[in-house]
Amino acid sequence: MSKIIAITNQKGGVGKTTTTVNLAATLAATQRRVLLVDIDPQGNATMGSALDKRLIEYSVGDVLLADIDIREGILASEQVGYQVLPSNGHLTTAEVGLLQMPEREYRLKQALQQVSDDFDYILIDCPPSLNMLTVNSLVAADSVLIPTQCEYYALEGLSALLGTIERIREGANPRLQVEGVLRTMFDPRNNLSNDVSAQLTAHFGDTVYRTIIPRNVTLAEAPSHGLPVIHYDKTSRGARAYLALAGEMLQREAALTEAVTE
Repeated sequence: MSKIIAITNQKGGVGKTTTTVNLAATLAATQRRVLLVDIDPQGNATMGSALDKRLIEYSVGDVLLADIDIREGILASEQVGYQVLPSNGHLTTAEVGLLQMPEREYRLKQALQQVSDDFDYILIDCPPSLNMLTVNSLVAADSVLIPTQCEYYALEGLSALLGTIERIREGANPRLQVEGVLRTMFDPRNNLSNDVSAQLTAHFGDTVYRTIIPRNVTLAEAPSHGLPVIHYDKTSRGARAYLALAGEMLQREAALTEAVTE
């Protein structure tokens, strides 16, 4: 049974897609079976996974509308070591059709249940807004990983997202938990970044990952080559940071499993 993690923030520009792609790649590098679900119509996670969104035959939109079986839509991206349920502009049209369907908020959950035994982790790259695609992701997920930039407006967006998570938990998905809060694009020379980082730690405690993703040129360059950073430059600070994040996640899960079995 896979662990399904929605990676989301209602504020754009916080490193959400960068985190999804690079976490998928680093978990795959630890021999975990990983599926990346790109449910953002921009298709950036698809393009960052060595796939061309303009050439794909089927997208996640076809799966949501039940036009195809999910296994027909999943592509193996051998260059990056994980599999992808891709997205492209068709998803915008599919979202409109989704609004007319019964049990519309459960469509992604129903699809992923068919392949949950095939993967250790399923990572969902969500749109930077609260719409039916994001709701589908939160209903399908076991937990939410929240990338957040250490700036004032990012804190405001985080507050709104936590309210959304609570509403989903009270209704369609009672098991939904916060997986962790990830500080991204961090510049230790910036006083505001340090202040906001301290506020996040004070408020969320151990939910905040110890790993911090730095502002890094290589991280910004890798998507233009259609690759996760560990496949573009594994020696870069960005690559090392995401490898550390994967390690921290696996350690947390191992500790939780041990606590449950005691």
